[in-house]
Amino acid sequence: MKKTGDYIQRIEIDALWSGRRHVVWELSPTVNILSGVNGVGKSTILNRVVKQLLEYRDLDRNLDGVTLTYSPEDADSVRFDVIRSFDRSVISGELLQKVSDMKLQTELDLQLYMLQRRYLDYQVNLSNRMIALLTSGDPDAQQRAQAMVGEKAHFQDVVDDLFASTGKTIKRDENEIRFLQYDEVLEPYQLSSGEKQMLIILLTVLVQNREPYVLFMDEPEVSLHFEWQKRLISLVRDLNPNAQVILTTHSPAVFMDGWMDCVTDVDDIIVG
Repeated sequence: MKKTGDYIQRIEIDALWSGRRHVVWELSPTVNILSGVNGVGKSTILNRVVKQLLEYRDLDRNLDGVTLTYSPEDADSVRFDVIRSFDRSVISGELLQKVSDMKLQTELDLQLYMLQRRYLDYQVNLSNRMIALLTSGDPDAQQRAQAMVGEKAHFQDVVDDLFASTGKTIKRDENEIRFLQYDEVLEPYQLSSGEKQMLIILLTVLVQNREPYVLFMDEPEVSLHFEWQKRLISLVRDLNPNAQVILTTHSPAVFMDGWMDCVTDVDDIIVG
């Protein structure tokens, strides 16, 4: 029987590039930031790990030269999400035919479309959990149920605060994410690239439902302005304190607000 772990303890990669450079990276259960100049292998390391998790999640062994050690050590998988930051055009006509909303023009739009589905599932699960709790006879059920509702409201408050300078607020009377801007209703696909990117990150973390997850982010600062870069990690940890963050970055702003001790240079995890 397979066991899901809480986080990844160690990443080992036999050969990062064409048979050379062995990687051993000991990870924190909270925040891990991989830094280094262009071409040194930051994204390659992240992509190799994600590929391992995506392709071999149902197998009992590690393949492709990547070995992952989980916590607890007898676990053989983890829950995980991947944030891709580059807002390129969705070129594949076949891919576009799979979704009915032809407003989807970029990869961030597609991520938002998929997250809307997860957000609906999250709300259904939230309602079911509240019903189960309120009928359980737990003397603290009412208080705990209010805390559950508060998680969604807190997410909405955070997004409203981030978008306040442009007058955008989340419409709170709808099940899908939409915005009001000076009495005009906006779909999330009408946001700027930076706004889409931040919404994707925060919405992904919200629907994790405060469960242990590994959140991979490859250069999440790409479209974010300086202040959002500084707040990014703290916002993620606030919405899900049980998430293990593993990210690559070029920007010191991402870790300058109290996360300097979480930075690892690629050269420091190369052992051969």
